[in-house]
Amino acid sequence: MSTFAKLKTLNFNQMNKKLWIALGVVALLIFWGVGARNGMATSDQEVKASWANVQSAYQRRADLIPNLVKTVQGVANFEKSTLTAVIEARASATQMKLDSKDLSPENLQKYQAAQSSLGGALSRLMVVAENYPQLKATENFSELQAQLEGTENRIKEERDRFNEAVKGFNSLVVTFPNNLIASFSGFTEKGFFQAEAGSEKAPEVNFDEKK
Repeated sequence: MSTFAKLKTLNFNQMNKKLWIALGVVALLIFWGVGARNGMATSDQEVKASWANVQSAYQRRADLIPNLVKTVQGVANFEKSTLTAVIEARASATQMKLDSKDLSPENLQKYQAAQSSLGGALSRLMVVAENYPQLKATENFSELQAQLEGTENRIKEERDRFNEAVKGFNSLVVTFPNNLIASFSGFTEKGFFQAEAGSEKAPEVNFDEKK
């Protein structure tokens, strides 16, 4: 074989080797990209499941309020303004719908504000109820108190779980180089529930507070 032929063969082998290396790198990048996207998708599903539990807990609280209102309305001279505030806050909170696809920090802040307003109205109602021994003595009111306390505790637990799920998801989508895959796949940072003074407490915990 001539020297020229040998050089030609050598160059071909070198080019072939470089091609295989390039193809290998591309394949690794594709596998990494698919794996990263699947990880984000799995984390996104965890956030959605946690969000469903949060909404369920808040809905449970809203479902208890009509019976609570009915019970309180039966007490003579009960402060109507306090009762009206609860009714209006419930209407506002139940009208505030937030899909799991729209959990941006801004949307979640609005949702939390509506729910916090209802929680505050309930707390004030429970404080006022302290001035009505005949109301506190009724079996129905006592049972509603216990159910509300359990629901408020569940709300706090589900919010904490949601925040943990969001923390994991956000860590995936905002760090480099995962953020490149996230931008192509439509995954964006989600909002957290922010800690608020007293928002995690059941209404009856505030009985000793005075307006």
